[in-house]
Amino acid sequence: MGLESDPALVVRLLWKRFQARDWDGARELLDEDVEVCWVHTGERWLGRDAFIRVNREYPEGWSIAMTRIVAAGSQVVSEIVVPSPQGTFRAASFFEVRDGRIVRATEYWLEEGGEAPPRWRTGWAERS
Repeated sequence: MGLESDPALVVRLLWKRFQARDWDGARELLDEDVEVCWVHTGERWLGRDAFIRVNREYPEGWSIAMTRIVAAGSQVVSEIVVPSPQGTFRAASFFEVRDGRIVRATEYWLEEGGEAPPRWRTGWAERS
């Protein structure tokens, strides 16, 4: 099964190539005009070169562990964990894949344990 017929494989390969710092290989999986939004910071990258650049320049010491990938047609959702010297981060990413390339992504990043639950929920949940 080729990349054109397996959007989940495209996303899986993207994370593997990011982990390997294979920037040229990751670039091949992105449409030339890809649009990537990071909702948590309000940033948007237009074009694969811009998105590869921000990932290449990210401070060293991080790794990526994929915990889940779910796909339906051209839509793929992934969940990853990213331990780094700055903390452990998690991301839920929503991808649209067309013809074997990612054309759009919306990502939600958070720092694990970075937000305390509000007091009004005390007693209804356990801390994970």
